[in-house]
Amino acid sequence: MTAAIKRAKPQDWYRTRTLSDGVTHIDEPHIKEFYRCNVWHVRGRDRDMLVDSGMGVLSLRDWVPLVTERPLDAVASHTHFDHIGTHHEFPCRLCHAAEADILANPTRENTFAADYVTDDIFTALPPQPYQSATYTVKSAPATRILQDRDIIDLGDRHFEVIHTPGHSPGGIALFEAATGMLISGDIVYDGPLIESDDPAEMQQYVTSMKRLLDLPVQTVHGGHFPSYDGARHRDIITNWLRAKGA
Repeated sequence: MTAAIKRAKPQDWYRTRTLSDGVTHIDEPHIKEFYRCNVWHVRGRDRDMLVDSGMGVLSLRDWVPLVTERPLDAVASHTHFDHIGTHHEFPCRLCHAAEADILANPTRENTFAADYVTDDIFTALPPQPYQSATYTVKSAPATRILQDRDIIDLGDRHFEVIHTPGHSPGGIALFEAATGMLISGDIVYDGPLIESDDPAEMQQYVTSMKRLLDLPVQTVHGGHFPSYDGARHRDIITNWLRAKGA
């Protein structure tokens, strides 16, 4: 353990911020920005949706009462450790077919915790008894398997599942056509993107980015870093494609 890093209080681990369109942003401020997942809570008429769930070092349900108020679909944009840490706390868990096995059988290796989780990713360590060396994600088998173009129906709101391989095999984005809202996961956000050296995976990434570029996006809520508007969305993807010669 890095002795110089203090431990945060449990009540300070999560923070919430209410946005427009029934969206609430939840995050873990004591994780450094590059590693800090954005958790998105979307209010619907009949049920709510939670996209991603953070590292899971503390109970999300215990410390963010918003997520317990109504029936809720907990969606995994993909199964890296920082996005599925508290999925096991929710009875309705949604994941793309390509990563359902990881959600059900997570390890330090297949969630990439072994590669990234050290004390250095924090500005303040989680409360006791957390230890970076033994951190693992808990099993959370999917109760609904998602495929490309499936719809997540909240009653008055409908989000289309867009399969976006490239960052991860079962990565998805969610698009609400009525508002132009894109919840993009880790395929695109306004910060350094994580790409593979594998040519086949890079081609998947290019295909996914071109598909997202074609959407009539007004607002993007990414898996990391601040949200942005449609113009910035098009700039990010256009510049990225140009840099890849695509």
